[in-house]
Amino acid sequence: MEKHKYIYYEDDGVFVGFLQDFPDYRTQGKTLDELTDNLKDIYLDLNSGVIPHVLHEGVLEFA
Repeated sequence: MEKHKYIYYEDDGVFVGFLQDFPDYRTQGKTLDELTDNLKDIYLDLNSGVIPHVLHEGVLEFA
Protein backbone atom coordinates (compact mmCIF):
# COMPACT_ATOMS: atom_id res chain seq x y z
CA MET A 1 0.00 0.00 0.00
CA GLU A 2 1.39 3.39 -1.01
CA LYS A 3 1.16 6.36 1.34
CA HIS A 4 1.28 10.01 0.29
CA LYS A 5 1.04 13.06 2.53
CA TYR A 6 -1.51 15.75 1.77
CA ILE A 7 -2.14 19.25 2.99
CA TYR A 8 -5.66 20.59 3.48
CA TYR A 9 -7.64 23.44 4.95
CA GLU A 10 -11.28 24.38 5.34
CA ASP A 11 -12.61 27.42 3.50
CA ASP A 12 -16.28 28.43 3.88
CA GLY A 13 -17.35 24.88 4.69
CA VAL A 14 -15.37 23.26 1.86
CA PHE A 15 -12.20 21.23 2.34
CA VAL A 16 -9.42 22.19 -0.08
CA GLY A 17 -6.26 20.16 -0.39
CA PHE A 18 -3.31 18.98 -2.42
CA LEU A 19 -0.78 16.17 -2.38
CA GLN A 20 2.47 17.27 -0.77
CA ASP A 21 4.41 16.00 -3.81
CA PHE A 22 2.15 17.92 -6.23
CA PRO A 23 1.29 21.28 -4.63
CA ASP A 24 0.22 22.83 -7.96
CA TYR A 25 -2.79 20.52 -8.28
CA ARG A 26 -5.53 21.30 -5.77
CA THR A 27 -8.91 19.71 -5.34
CA GLN A 28 -11.79 20.07 -2.93
CA GLY A 29 -14.62 18.22 -1.23
CA LYS A 30 -17.68 18.96 0.87
CA THR A 31 -16.34 16.55 3.49
CA LEU A 32 -12.87 15.36 4.42
CA ASP A 33 -13.74 11.90 3.04
CA GLU A 34 -14.79 13.43 -0.29
CA LEU A 35 -11.55 15.43 -0.37
CA THR A 36 -9.41 12.34 0.20
CA ASP A 37 -11.31 10.46 -2.53
CA ASN A 38 -10.67 13.37 -4.91
CA LEU A 39 -6.99 13.43 -3.93
CA LYS A 40 -6.71 9.73 -4.78
CA ASP A 41 -8.32 10.40 -8.17
CA ILE A 42 -5.99 13.29 -8.95
CA TYR A 43 -2.98 11.17 -7.93
CA LEU A 44 -3.99 8.53 -10.44
CA ASP A 45 -4.48 11.19 -13.14
CA LEU A 46 -1.12 12.80 -12.41
CA ASN A 47 0.72 9.50 -12.70
CA SER A 48 -1.16 8.06 -15.68
CA GLY A 49 -0.31 10.77 -18.19
CA VAL A 50 -3.86 12.16 -18.35
CA ILE A 51 -2.59 15.54 -17.11
CA PRO A 52 0.23 16.86 -19.32
CA HIS A 53 3.39 18.62 -18.14
CA VAL A 54 3.25 17.47 -14.52
CA LEU A 55 6.06 18.95 -12.46
CA HIS A 56 8.13 16.42 -10.51
CA GLU A 57 10.72 16.94 -7.79
CA GLY A 58 14.19 15.44 -8.00
CA VAL A 59 17.39 15.47 -5.98
CA LEU A 60 20.88 15.93 -7.37
CA GLU A 61 23.99 14.73 -5.54
CA PHE A 62 27.38 16.26 -6.18
CA ALA A 63 30.70 14.83 -5.06
